[in-house]
Amino acid sequence: MATRWGICSAGKISHDFTVALKSLPPEEHQVVAVAARKLEDAQKFAEKHGIPRAYGSYEELAGDPDVDVVYIGVIHPYHISTSLLFMNAKKNVLCEKPLAMNTKEVQEILACAKMNDVFFMEAVWTRFFPASVEIRRLLDQGELGEVKMVRSEFGVRLTDIRRSLEKELGGGALLDVGVYGLQFICMVYNGEKPESVQATGILLETGVDDTVVVTLKFSKNRLAVFTCSLSVALLNDAAIVGTKGTIRVPEHMWCPTSLVVNGAETQYPVPEPCLPLNFMNSTGMRYEAEEVRQCLLKGLKESPVMSHADSLLLAEVEDEVRRQLGVVYSQDCK
Repeated sequence: MATRWGICSAGKISHDFTVALKSLPPEEHQVVAVAARKLEDAQKFAEKHGIPRAYGSYEELAGDPDVDVVYIGVIHPYHISTSLLFMNAKKNVLCEKPLAMNTKEVQEILACAKMNDVFFMEAVWTRFFPASVEIRRLLDQGELGEVKMVRSEFGVRLTDIRRSLEKELGGGALLDVGVYGLQFICMVYNGEKPESVQATGILLETGVDDTVVVTLKFSKNRLAVFTCSLSVALLNDAAIVGTKGTIRVPEHMWCPTSLVVNGAETQYPVPEPCLPLNFMNSTGMRYEAEEVRQCLLKGLKESPVMSHADSLLLAEVEDEVRRQLGVVYSQDCK
């Protein structure tokens, strides 16, 4: 039986996620409903994607008995309210990253998932790419020996996008693109909490972070560094250095389609889309969608690859980075 998806929001990322679902077998994944704040937007989205039902409110989607799991594609200041809405309606949820504005909100979301006994996962899509699966396999098998250093960077020019610059919209490099570098490091170090976090950066006049460099120290003198920026186009690569070898993600570290392991490069292409995409390699969201299906079939309430503890760790480190930078959102004052 197919996993029946509901789509919350009719924006760009929801479009790409729906296109990604179409690259999977229709007998396994079906989009049965979409909701937006305006019915007209939902209807246009439904017509474009061949979705049978369109709703003009999220509450209507939450009440649809045919929806097994909801994909939340709203911007992150609204992740907590939409996540709680759907989970309190006993819906399983895949919510876009970053999961929330701070640790307190993440804790509330995860507590709600447990209280309602539903599946919940933060949509850190990078972890489910075949290239990321191969990275974990190589690390598990000890191919690199003991990992000593991890480096990652993600910088793109987003200074013309209001959502990235304004506090009330959750702006700032760390939550927008920095989460990718941080999650990469946390994945490599297997969810271990760093012993120390040192952050420096540049803030915009709006009070959000523009460019940030973070150094993390882990047990056994292992280090990691990640850089993120809203105004500088960085190399956007990543590297893992061990006592026996290295792994490089040579480009697009947030949606990797190639790896260089000890100098030898291997390609991991994603399927071609059936419709034009808004973001690079977005059909790669099919992998996180399939993870959700497999977890539901097994009766799991969280993914072992992107667990609730993983989401909490990201939020805790992000909070500490923002504390050091002096970036404060209204959600931090509640």
